[in-house]
Amino acid sequence: MIKPLGKEFRLKRLIRCETNSSVICALDHGMTSPKFLSGLRDMKARVNEVQRGGGNVFMMGKGFARITVGEFMRDTSWAMLLSASAAGCPKPNIVVQIAEVEEALRLGADAVVVYVALTGENEPQMIRFVGEVGRECEKLGMPFIAEAEYPSAYATLEELKQEYGFDYLLRNSRLCVELGADIVKTNWPGDQELFAQIVEATAVPMVVAGGTLISDEELLTRMEQAMEVGAIGCSVGRNIFQHENPFALTRALSRVIHERWGAKDALEELRATLHQG
Repeated sequence: MIKPLGKEFRLKRLIRCETNSSVICALDHGMTSPKFLSGLRDMKARVNEVQRGGGNVFMMGKGFARITVGEFMRDTSWAMLLSASAAGCPKPNIVVQIAEVEEALRLGADAVVVYVALTGENEPQMIRFVGEVGRECEKLGMPFIAEAEYPSAYATLEELKQEYGFDYLLRNSRLCVELGADIVKTNWPGDQELFAQIVEATAVPMVVAGGTLISDEELLTRMEQAMEVGAIGCSVGRNIFQHENPFALTRALSRVIHERWGAKDALEELRATLHQG
C-alpha cells in the first residue's frame, strides 16, 4: 500500500534515511505525570541540549511547541500529543483525547502521538479513538505514533511486567498497527528475544520507551539489544530530562542508535564527559 505523499515526506524527517534511525525525546510528561517533574522547568534548555546531543524528534504538547519553536533546528521534528492521562482519576488506565489530527497538521507537526492504555473501563472507547486517529492520519497524510505501553508509565518495569505480562505489550503493539499506526513505541519486555517477537508481530518501525529512571548502563544496553533485533530507535523522557547532563546522555543514545556504537563504548564516553564536569 502506497502511503499518501505528505506522510512519506514527514516520515523521512522523523526517521533519518541514511541510518534508518530515530532518537525521540519525550517532553510531554506535564500531561501524563501525576506530579510535576523538575527537569521540565526550562523547556528551551532541554530542547537545545537534546538537539546538540543528536536527538531528532520531540514529543510535546502544542502549548510548549509554541514556546520552544524558536529553538528548533531545521531538521528537527515535532510529534504532537493527541491524548493525556487522567492521572488524578480514581479509575485506572483512563486516557482522554485533547486534540485532533487536523489541528496537528495545521500547527505544523510531523506526527501525532496517542498513548494507548488497554484493560481499563474505557478500553472500547480507547480502541475507537485509536481507530479514528488512524483513519484521519491516512486521509490527511500525517504519521501516527502509537505508544503501545503498559497502562501506567510511572510504576517500575518489573512491577508492570508482573501485573500485565508480555502478552499485554504484544497485543497492544499489534492492535495499534492494525488500526493504522506508522510507528509503535513500546516498553522493553525484559529481554532481547521477547522484543524481537514484538518487532516480528508489528512489521512497522519500533522504538523503545525509556520508562522510569534507570542506570545509564542499563538504558544504553537495552537500546543496543533492541537495535540488534530490529528497533529503529528510542523514545526517552525522564532518563534524559531528569539526568544530570541531558546533552551527554542524549549523545550516548545517539551513538548507539544513529551511529551503531556498542553500549559499552557509548557509556565510557558518557562517563568521561560527566567526570569532566
